[in-house]
Amino acid sequence: EIGHIIMNRPKKLNALSKELVEQVIQSLEQLSQNDAVKAIILSGSGNAFCAGGDIESMNSLSDANEIVKWIDIASGLSKKLMNTEKYVIAAVHGYAAGAGFSIALAADFIVADEQAKFALSFTNIGLIPDLGLIKSLTERVSPPIAKEWISSGKVLTSKEAHAHGIINRISTGSVVEEAVRFAEFIVKGPSISNKYVKYLVNHVGELHQETAFAQENMIQAMLLQTQDHKEGIAAFLEKREAHFTGK
Repeated sequence: EIGHIIMNRPKKLNALSKELVEQVIQSLEQLSQNDAVKAIILSGSGNAFCAGGDIESMNSLSDANEIVKWIDIASGLSKKLMNTEKYVIAAVHGYAAGAGFSIALAADFIVADEQAKFALSFTNIGLIPDLGLIKSLTERVSPPIAKEWISSGKVLTSKEAHAHGIINRISTGSVVEEAVRFAEFIVKGPSISNKYVKYLVNHVGELHQETAFAQENMIQAMLLQTQDHKEGIAAFLEKREAHFTGK
């Protein structure tokens, strides 16, 4: 089963308000606790994926404490996407602009349609990228490219983003339908293995080589004792498709 979260502020191009951020985080928590759900798709309603932070909401913040609190709440969405044990696919159509690009990058995979645009619109309004974008982007492209794109307010097409390894797949039709097709390997795969792959890959930059070996070895020793591993071996020997249960 695939969970689907739709950001639903179409008249605001799904700009991130406090309410929207909290709703998406709550939905991620609910889906992450549902054992039947193997993957989660995040998409936007209307004409865009997400136009970034809600400028009207940000302008209404009256003091430094409120501003810091809002940034903490908003960045909590990126953290939740990264730390949710299940794989999350951002299905992007229209604009993923500013913080909208940040949350797309915080997902594990991006599927985008041919018309999608990824806009680094932060310096255009005198800000820097937030919601984790600087780290997420420089894990995909070199620092000089990241600096150029960010400081020039670059708008990437799907084709450019795909060429730089930022998105996984370009859709010629419905981006959500393409995301469902993309998720097939996750749904059919061993969820317990995928959980640890996500964890290790997301933390690889923080680990010393010896620590990385130690974590891999510990997790592998545990996985070798699972029913999914036994099923994978049996399916290989019997030349059939494996049926994983997440146990």
